[in-house]
Amino acid sequence: MTKKIFVLDTNVIISDPKAIFNFNEHDIVIPIVVIEELDKFKKDMNQVGLSVRAFTRHLESLRKKGRLVDGVPLKSGGTIRIDITGEMDLPGPKLDNGYADNMILTSAYRITKDNPEREVILVTKDINLRIKADVFGVTADTYRNDTVNFTKLPKGYEKILVKGEFIDRIFETRKVPLKDLKEDDNKAFENLHTNKFYMMIDEANEQHQAVVKIDPFENAIVPLTQYKSVWGLSARNFEQKLAIDLLMDDRVKLVSLMGTAGTGKTLLALACGLQKCLDEGKYTRMLVARPVYPMGRDIGFLPGTIEEKLKPWMQPIFDNLEYLLAGYDSSSFGKMNDLLDSGVIEVEALTYIRGRSIPEQFIIVDEAQNLTPHEVKTIVSRVGENTKIVLTGDPYQIDNPYMNESNNGLSYIVDRFKDLALAGNITLEKGERSALANAAAELL
Repeated sequence: MTKKIFVLDTNVIISDPKAIFNFNEHDIVIPIVVIEELDKFKKDMNQVGLSVRAFTRHLESLRKKGRLVDGVPLKSGGTIRIDITGEMDLPGPKLDNGYADNMILTSAYRITKDNPEREVILVTKDINLRIKADVFGVTADTYRNDTVNFTKLPKGYEKILVKGEFIDRIFETRKVPLKDLKEDDNKAFENLHTNKFYMMIDEANEQHQAVVKIDPFENAIVPLTQYKSVWGLSARNFEQKLAIDLLMDDRVKLVSLMGTAGTGKTLLALACGLQKCLDEGKYTRMLVARPVYPMGRDIGFLPGTIEEKLKPWMQPIFDNLEYLLAGYDSSSFGKMNDLLDSGVIEVEALTYIRGRSIPEQFIIVDEAQNLTPHEVKTIVSRVGENTKIVLTGDPYQIDNPYMNESNNGLSYIVDRFKDLALAGNITLEKGERSALANAAAELL
């Protein structure tokens, strides 16, 4: 099989500093302008800067093995080379020669023309660059090592038809070991994932139902744990009941809640966090964080204290906390600042989590769809002993121009953790904010 040649864009390296090692036996080319672009970020004290410095260390170790302009062998069997393309030689109207994307495209175009017997692919997360590449006859694709099949992500629940005897057995025993499932039962419970819920419906009587969960710790099918209310908040629909079950289960250390605006993701997570920290004392603190888009953007240029700078991004969290505190105890309205000052509740930007070890805490990461897979890995790897982390977000509302519903950090972690006992995911679909909000979501 003929080796392919992959030309990498800057955004691929920033999203994954180990990208150069993920192309198997094929050859990699990095245009010199990419190195120049990366150089602009090398001193940044954020996730982008970290990625750039990590990649630079990888490249430096390869440089010691030979001249990168000539090509250096990789352990995978391919090579890596830095291309020093000169003047732009694209056909048609002359493009801006000082624009980095055009220079990267020129490099890919020249390599394509110089290697007619080989497949040359420009790898970029930039949709517009892929479009321009197509115009000039250059094959382009997105970086797929961090891409998942969004349409096949588990929702966390499904409806199935079973025999009425099985539903009766669940109600009577409260637990059915997976090893005791009969052949007919096994057919009903296909695509088993840990912590997955099933709405079981009697095939002979649809009014005869039960909601159960695959409990990986008991290795059994168990009924849904019903909560009348959590911190004064009651579930309004089926999906919210499932979410509360996972959020209140201390054995499940990572919970992902996906859904559109108004489905109650953040409110449910905050209510369960307050219950666990303040009422049950399971965790010492509730830490709530949101990405200041893009993650790590320096807020030092904004006026005021750190709290004043973060307020525009954190206001939705404050609004939800005020609502919950007032609903739990009407006399507590306006006392949120007391909880913040005491340190029981901490609200901050994700920028400040990097480098920390966070034990004994209930962590909520809101708007997690704006994180890259590498950023999510950095955050989750901060989790210490006896800490639970909740990721909430809507993969259809992404602010990062280089990400979509298939390659954002939230979708990525749902896919990678779907078979682990310590993780669970629920997709919330029904809006509960208001009738007007629901109509706007559907019609506008």
